[in-house]
Amino acid sequence: MAKTKEVTLQISGMTCAACSTRIEKVLNKMDGIEQANVNLALEKSTIQYDAEKLDVLAIETKIDKLGYGVVKEKLELNITGMTCAACSTRIEKGLQRMDGIDEANVNLALEKATIAYHPAAVTPADIIAKIDKLGYEATQPKQQTQDHRTDAIRRQQTKFMWALILSLPLLWTMVAHFSWTSFLYVPDWLMNPWVQMALATPVQFIIGWQFYVGAYKALRNKSANMDVLVAMGTSAAYFYSVYEAVNAARHDGHMPHLYFETSAVLITLILLGKLFEARAKGRSSEAIKKLMGLQATTALVEKHNTVQEIPLEQVKIGDIVHVKPGAKVPVDGVVLEGASTVDESMLTGESMPVDKQRGDTLYGATMNGNGFFKMTAQKVGRDTALAQIVQVVEQAQSSKAPIQRLADKISGIFVPIVVAIAVLTFITWFMFVTPGDVTQALEVFIAVLVIACPCALGLATPTSIMAGSGRAAEYGILFKGGEFLEQTQAIDTVVLDKTGTVTNGQPVLTDIIASKMDEAELLAFIASAEAQSEHPLAQAIVTNAKERHIVLKHVQSFEALTGYGVQAVVDEQRVLIGTRALMDKHHLSFEAFEVQMTAFEQQGKTAMLVALRDELVGIIAVADTVKETSASAIQRLHQMGIEVIMLTGDNERTAQAIAAEVGITKVISQVLPQQKAQHIEALQQQGKRVAMVGDGINDAPALATAHIGMAIGTGTDIAIAAADVTLIQGDLNKIADAILMSRKTIRNIKQNLFWAFAYNTLGIPIAAMGLLAPWVAGAAMAFSSVSVVVNALRLQRVKL
Repeated sequence: MAKTKEVTLQISGMTCAACSTRIEKVLNKMDGIEQANVNLALEKSTIQYDAEKLDVLAIETKIDKLGYGVVKEKLELNITGMTCAACSTRIEKGLQRMDGIDEANVNLALEKATIAYHPAAVTPADIIAKIDKLGYEATQPKQQTQDHRTDAIRRQQTKFMWALILSLPLLWTMVAHFSWTSFLYVPDWLMNPWVQMALATPVQFIIGWQFYVGAYKALRNKSANMDVLVAMGTSAAYFYSVYEAVNAARHDGHMPHLYFETSAVLITLILLGKLFEARAKGRSSEAIKKLMGLQATTALVEKHNTVQEIPLEQVKIGDIVHVKPGAKVPVDGVVLEGASTVDESMLTGESMPVDKQRGDTLYGATMNGNGFFKMTAQKVGRDTALAQIVQVVEQAQSSKAPIQRLADKISGIFVPIVVAIAVLTFITWFMFVTPGDVTQALEVFIAVLVIACPCALGLATPTSIMAGSGRAAEYGILFKGGEFLEQTQAIDTVVLDKTGTVTNGQPVLTDIIASKMDEAELLAFIASAEAQSEHPLAQAIVTNAKERHIVLKHVQSFEALTGYGVQAVVDEQRVLIGTRALMDKHHLSFEAFEVQMTAFEQQGKTAMLVALRDELVGIIAVADTVKETSASAIQRLHQMGIEVIMLTGDNERTAQAIAAEVGITKVISQVLPQQKAQHIEALQQQGKRVAMVGDGINDAPALATAHIGMAIGTGTDIAIAAADVTLIQGDLNKIADAILMSRKTIRNIKQNLFWAFAYNTLGIPIAAMGLLAPWVAGAAMAFSSVSVVVNALRLQRVKL
């Protein structure tokens, strides 16, 4: 049964009724939206949605992608004190009940919370106070060079070492109880109940105090977590042992049944598991650390006619920065003076250095070659390309995938159910299985409590999302959220824009045919005339002439003839360059060149006739060339069972020529920018899961409409902002890589969830049957979460 919720969002950026209609139309097509009404006058939208299928953050993301803004802010907090999935679930529920909070995602693995809130209704201080009231500590992250968990790990190490020192003698006494270890010598004084109590008490109440604090805070807020289970289990073992020790002292000859070693060893094993888990979680965010480690720490800046070395964070927009040979480029900007080659492999994956000269763009954290240059800082701090990449990866790692909702729901009710099962098990053993034997019933009770801790369940999804999105980022694939990482694996249709996606997006001179004169001489006349034009085709011709070191001639006059071409006087000679219609207009016959002209056009090239001194002397052809990897990438997608479609505004002949060259059989051509989204919707109505790949402003609506929008990172900022996935390089192979990374990550999550569920499903009945000693149950629980994290870390070794 649907769980209907209603939310009212303040929307900015609407200018007319078409805007509100468009938002309503897109929202009402979303799976899980029951009704969406947009009021243009109030700039508000009232939305009824199924909370089982959708959350507010997904709705707001869709509105953002349409180019409008939801008036809200995001707050990121570091949270300490969480021990299991029940903790993160409780914080989320507590925050979501606050007025003004749209969405709260708490990531147990990252120990972070991402909160979308309306500043008019609630403040960050209110949110932090609420988390503190729930029993956890929340702080706003600061710029730092090391992981915020480092100090916590160090404290856990100290606690574990002291617990181990105090528990080992108790473990010695426990092992000596087995018949097959009876040969081991145990000093009599170590068997003394008061000695064992002296060893166990610091472990229970000093080192293990964190479990009591966590349990108290959880129960105070009418919930339960792992701390409740640990505190109950170890306290039962400890206090029963105290009772037995007192009984032995009061009654001579009474042989006490002591479980001091059970409580102490359980706490020690749990601390060990938490220590391993914390270290493994730290490794799962290696991608962030690697990216942050790429940036320079200082910059050489011109100030008051001197060059000063200042910290990177002090560089301001407009500063003139000096970059020495072999140094890292500190911020994003443009070359002001000098020239060099720059290694941009960290950003693009291309191993060949790129030549840079005055006016060229530079990116922070790239490596300068052997030249010296000055640059003007244009983007600093969180606005640099590297910082934007880091933000996207952090956003993906902090967000939740829809597959996690099931685990969260189970974790929220799991602990109370386990406590009930444990109590029922104790009663059953004490009343029926071993009537009157409180010792045996207590052992089983403790084992059930300990084996059932839902740590692995809470870590199953977020650790895989962290590792998968981090590894994808290393390959230049940026998923903007866990939901997109999950949804990409279901794609069965990829729609490609042509220009800048399948092709390089920059026309180049491909052919020149000269008759009655030398080819270089003809190109000199053509390039001299075209140098006066700003048209991209003209620029392609001029660029080619410069690359051939052809000296341009003097131009006396120039005229651009719209729809025909150009005419100019070069070195006192009239030059005509253009279409057949231009030649007809000047009564020049081009029959001798017709066959070659048609051949060029069938190849998707723009062919132009050239006349000099009122006589046709050749043909020149310009084309937007296909990327070297496009054909192989498209073939790879076909092999994966994915349909590939080209969607372009170009004419059908050019589109079909390019499609044939790269192996695409279905082409939709002559599509206006505003019609692209309609074609995506038509494919979706056929039941296809569609990914749109584009790079231009005109692709943004289609990118927002598709199930998954993929933007080529070399494209426009608007396209990248509208997309769910950014492919930093222009290589279409990254599409297949993104789908494969998504498939591998979801497979990994399912493995984790299976083993987490299986562990608790099998572990609880085995413990309830008395087949697990409490310390064995503690060891199994401690290492179950570690095994889940280690399995997730396998994604960091994925080869694409």
